[in-house]
Amino acid sequence: MNSQPNTPRGYLPRLPVEHYRGQAIVFWTHTVALRATGWLDECFHAAFRETMLHAAVREQLLCPVYVLMPDHLHLLWMGVAEESDQRVATRFLRETLAPSFSTAKLQHQPHDHVLKEAERQRGAFVATCAYVLENPVRAALCSRREDWRFSGCIVPGYPRLDPRVPEFWERFWAIYNACVARGRPGKMQTKTAD
Repeated sequence: MNSQPNTPRGYLPRLPVEHYRGQAIVFWTHTVALRATGWLDECFHAAFRETMLHAAVREQLLCPVYVLMPDHLHLLWMGVAEESDQRVATRFLRETLAPSFSTAKLQHQPHDHVLKEAERQRGAFVATCAYVLENPVRAALCSRREDWRFSGCIVPGYPRLDPRVPEFWERFWAIYNACVARGRPGKMQTKTAD
């Protein structure tokens, strides 16, 4: 038993590094130490979005959905290039975002779930994303997921995409497929509004 309550008890098991690289799809949960609250506001949300955008470009990732909760955050990353590395992106995210937590800090390690082939199928994948977006509703923080202002997506080049609206998925899959074909995030070749 750990005699010091604020020190880590151990490390969560991780799959071999190749499971987090390339076109991996991983659901990440970052929990605030001691479930501290009081850090989530518009300034933190802006810092989170900026850091996520940098992580996405650096490691060639898309984030079709994220939700910031009062004591933790969820995000789903999809690699779009052979060089994509979610463990490197996660380290960058945590280190860069740390000062934005003010007096709180993240637990020493995030939880991850690498999606299996069946979970990557579009119907199952969309259901997983919908479940993530419903977190604030289940926690009685809002009555509809559309009302939670601390959720969204990070798709470089498309700042107005919103996973809470019905037309999101058709647009997202077109962008994702173009990014995978190109091997990096960015604007599609066709002229479309973001």
